[in-house]
Amino acid sequence: MSEIVTKDDERIVRFFKSLDRMLDSLDRQFSNHKPHLGGERYLTDREVSVQLRVCRRTLQDWRTNGQIAYTMLGGKTLYRESDIQKMLEAGYRKTFG
Repeated sequence: MSEIVTKDDERIVRFFKSLDRMLDSLDRQFSNHKPHLGGERYLTDREVSVQLRVCRRTLQDWRTNGQIAYTMLGGKTLYRESDIQKMLEAGYRKTFG
């Protein structure tokens, strides 16, 4: 017995809803993707301030005091993701216990 499957069939509706969720997930992934430059990912001051939960003014103070590595490109401040990671690791303190 062959069955005719239409677009209104529950299995087809579920299948396409699943595809929509997967495409939404991929869109979110690719919207946050930044190409690597020389094998290195660079972040803007806004991205770093959000990740570190500090204001952009604090980042400026850290740059002025030489506490954070950065590069300027066309008036835009960029930070290597690996430099941020190194800075966090250098400041890591283990608990006693």
